[in-house]
Amino acid sequence: MKILVPLDFSDLSFKALQVADKFSSVYDDVSISPFHAHIPISELDEPYAFGLNTPVHKDFDEIEANIKERLKEAAGKYIDESKLGESIVGIGSPSQCIIDISEEMDFDYVIMSTHGRTGFSRFFLGSVAEKVLRLSSIPVMVVENESKVDNFEKILVTTDFSDNATIAFPYAVEIAKKTGGHIHLVHVLSFEQFEADEKDTSLKQIRKERMKIIEKEYFHQISDQVTSEVIVSPDSPHEELLNHISKNDYNLIVMSTVGRTGINYLMMGSTTANVVRHVNNAVLSINPKKTTEKEGDEDEDES
Repeated sequence: MKILVPLDFSDLSFKALQVADKFSSVYDDVSISPFHAHIPISELDEPYAFGLNTPVHKDFDEIEANIKERLKEAAGKYIDESKLGESIVGIGSPSQCIIDISEEMDFDYVIMSTHGRTGFSRFFLGSVAEKVLRLSSIPVMVVENESKVDNFEKILVTTDFSDNATIAFPYAVEIAKKTGGHIHLVHVLSFEQFEADEKDTSLKQIRKERMKIIEKEYFHQISDQVTSEVIVSPDSPHEELLNHISKNDYNLIVMSTVGRTGINYLMMGSTTANVVRHVNNAVLSINPKKTTEKEGDEDEDES
């Protein structure tokens, strides 16, 4: 397994190294690569470089070597040398570099902090983490400084019964199999989505039966480690999920970035986007459209 950990050398970004080390401990063969995106100072930026001790125009090979050394030193404080992979430096936009390199070098996971040197919160749509979540074909785990992952033994998996939601299930199953952890499968029946004359409580029973079918179809390998629940709420799905998460001490939340509505992750209305912005838990986000596109490309290559 190959894990990419983007860093900006802030203390907040180092939380991702700690989580990556913990996540890697449940697997047998893991390589963790620290990454930093370097944005060169151009001629147009010279006025802002006044007062710096180093020349504005410096040989990039030397800069890259220095950054790699810093990455290795920082990662070495949290990652055992036997699991420490190549230090990687990209040039340009951090979010685009993370996306491109994780795909080009066939990483299995990206693990990163939602807060970095800039201190931007999850509410800021321009944040690096949100751009990576929205566009990456690689599963992305985002963590907060307060995230308590322990051994990933208490996992929340959400579903809206769409095909997109099912893409995330195998990732949760794999983690639970490795850790022996428990998966709580949750569906929110939001009456906000229905007209007044459709608010029949029998819908809850129907959806509970569908949840049992999902358990058998997707989670049969670990049936004794899975429970399911349908939560009826007058609130929106993301509001109810936030309420549910606040009352339960989950180590990891596993979600698809696109659900039944097909709402783009960029939209404020996305359930996953709202959950990611508001919780302190570690969240593993899988982009179903990007994942299936990637699998389709691989099938074409094989043919």
